[in-house]
Amino acid sequence: MTSSNEGPASEGIRLSKVMADRGLASRREADEWIAAGWVAVDGRPAVLGQRVQPEVAIAIDPLAQRQQAQRVTVLLHKPIGFVSGQAEDGYQPAVVLVTAASRWAEDKAPLKFHPGQLRHLAPAGRLDIDSTGLLVLTQDGRIAKQLIGDDSAVEKEYLVRVRHLKPGPLPPEALRALQHGLWLDGRPLKPARVSWANEDQLRFVLREGRKRQIRRMCELVGLEVLGLKRVRIGSVVLGKLPPGQWRYLRPDERF
Repeated sequence: MTSSNEGPASEGIRLSKVMADRGLASRREADEWIAAGWVAVDGRPAVLGQRVQPEVAIAIDPLAQRQQAQRVTVLLHKPIGFVSGQAEDGYQPAVVLVTAASRWAEDKAPLKFHPGQLRHLAPAGRLDIDSTGLLVLTQDGRIAKQLIGDDSAVEKEYLVRVRHLKPGPLPPEALRALQHGLWLDGRPLKPARVSWANEDQLRFVLREGRKRQIRRMCELVGLEVLGLKRVRIGSVVLGKLPPGQWRYLRPDERF
């Protein structure tokens, strides 16, 4: 029988998944740490691809944790016309806006920008090409998991300018449907907080992020979205950050 420290086995769970489930690292980080010799299982060095039992003892070298602590998270005010992730249909990814020149002059974070911070800097969540506002890009797998993991409960707040496609104001029952009662892709949506911010703008607070969710929700109740801006993720707000500029997530900030 293959023991838990003899490499890949037909039984058990992949070590990187166990580490991610425990919140120790993302699966990609876990594999990097294992390959670097920074992870031990039951007191013995781990190997890449290793499978273990869920209750196994895992030890991580402080070198890995120091490396993780140095990973940056960037808050970008994404303008319209940029995609969140990989370039597509001729549109550039938002990460190209993260340069020394476009760092917000009022950023007080005690960090200096260098190109190495762009390595593995990936969006933690989507903001479609026609939308603007707060986009998080991070090298830290723990933050990515917190924001986009299946069990994420972090709130996202949006200001949405709309036009009612029928004569007269939006009926109260349509607003109630936006708050709770709509389905997308054959599944019910989680309850949302939706209220009027002013006469032509709705405020949405969601705890999920399906593809083009707000635009599709509005279509279902007869609203056309004219503009969409994300202004908050958890307790982190867009604030006065100008479009096309970015700042670092401060050490005192938490989502």
